[in-house]
Amino acid sequence: MRILKLILIVGAAINLPAINNIQAQSFARQYWNKLVNDTSDVANPQLLVYPTLAYAPETSWEFGLSSLYVYYANRDTSNRLSEINGFTFLTLENQYGLWFDHAIYSDRNTWFFLGRMRLQSFPLFYHGIGMQTPKSYIAQVEVNQIAIKERILRQLHNNLFIGFEIDYQRLSGVNFIWEESNEASFDFPLGSNGLSSIGLGFGLVHDDRHNVLNVRKGLFSEQAILHYDALWGSTYTFTSYLSDTRLYRPIGKQNVLAMQLFGQFNTGDVPFNQLALMGGESIMRGYYYGRYRDKNQVATQIEFRFLPIPFHFTNRIGAAVFAGTGTVFEQWNEVNPSNFVFSGGAGLRFLLFPKKDIWTRLDFAFTKEGNGIYLFIGEAF
Repeated sequence: MRILKLILIVGAAINLPAINNIQAQSFARQYWNKLVNDTSDVANPQLLVYPTLAYAPETSWEFGLSSLYVYYANRDTSNRLSEINGFTFLTLENQYGLWFDHAIYSDRNTWFFLGRMRLQSFPLFYHGIGMQTPKSYIAQVEVNQIAIKERILRQLHNNLFIGFEIDYQRLSGVNFIWEESNEASFDFPLGSNGLSSIGLGFGLVHDDRHNVLNVRKGLFSEQAILHYDALWGSTYTFTSYLSDTRLYRPIGKQNVLAMQLFGQFNTGDVPFNQLALMGGESIMRGYYYGRYRDKNQVATQIEFRFLPIPFHFTNRIGAAVFAGTGTVFEQWNEVNPSNFVFSGGAGLRFLLFPKKDIWTRLDFAFTKEGNGIYLFIGEAF
């Protein structure tokens, strides 16, 4: 788990059509007007570029560059706000990565493209499989990873979308570095020699969110099935079912109550990297991503957002409090209250793009095993 993450936003929010005007004005004035005052037209696309600095025990110091691009199709604000995130990093341990995430809506929201890409050489902490695993990781896994997941969805009616989903993952150069005598005590999991996984399937999505980075009101629900098979190049044959439902309700004029129920269920020979992984920056914050893993997972969280806090001197500072619980399991008879773990915390918010209602979040999460600090653009869910 990262013990420190500091992101320094020193780039400007750039109104793309006005790039040529930079020559006519000083950089400082452009920076202040674009980033702080958000003087651009609300319909214009915007780009934010900023360097990142982080430290983690498994990486040492990490240096990176992040970007966020947001726009409305045809510059029509009746369309939903599309966003593309990019992040690249390099560490003092010669580890590197390139990430992309996107939620793109076409004109009149006819098409919806939702996906992510990960290209990285990055160590993983492996605690074993199941809820009864040690707090300290039993192995550090060095691995080169390619992970691409894409959903191509077509609007059926109003807010209902259906479409094709594909998931591709490849692990190479996998090396389990066991802690002390753990190599003799634990078995190597499926996928420890490397793998290729290609999943093909379908998804049904209900989505009436207007701004995916900060939802004030709406419902998002995805039900999907992906099958991985040797017939189309997968090392292992298994099937994965995903259920993700998020509900957002306004409380008063500015506050938001957000709730999420998440489930992932796998059958067949599932490699260790595609088991249901608990933790991370989105759900069950405070736990290292993959701290708990097994064939199945259920988790839920609730968050109350004050956007903004009614200070007399500014309307750009907000806050949030959140709590979550979840468990992983192999068989349904293992699901009982004693196997659920809990996380909770609070965070600060800063209104980055006032006209597009996009906030930066700084979250402090707490669990029975430790704490987590997360700094990102956009809400956790």
